[in-house]
Amino acid sequence: MEFKWPNWVTMKNIEVLFGIAIRRWRLKRGVSQEDFADKAGIHRTYVSSIELGKVRVSIGIAQKLANALDVPLSKLWKEIEKEARVG
Repeated sequence: MEFKWPNWVTMKNIEVLFGIAIRRWRLKRGVSQEDFADKAGIHRTYVSSIELGKVRVSIGIAQKLANALDVPLSKLWKEIEKEARVG
């Protein structure tokens, strides 16, 4: 059986919701974009683009971000799914 996303999920929604989740966790941790980017091993402007939902993020980058936030990637996805259902 082929997996299909529910109708309310689009790639744009996922990118924006992922960015919101990353920003929310970064702010909870009280970390600047620059310090967060350094910890994740990516450029600060890329973090900005991610948080604004302007880019598609690979699984590898998503894991780096989760590690830098010290939060399981699965927890980030659960939050995104919850937000997507509400929105």
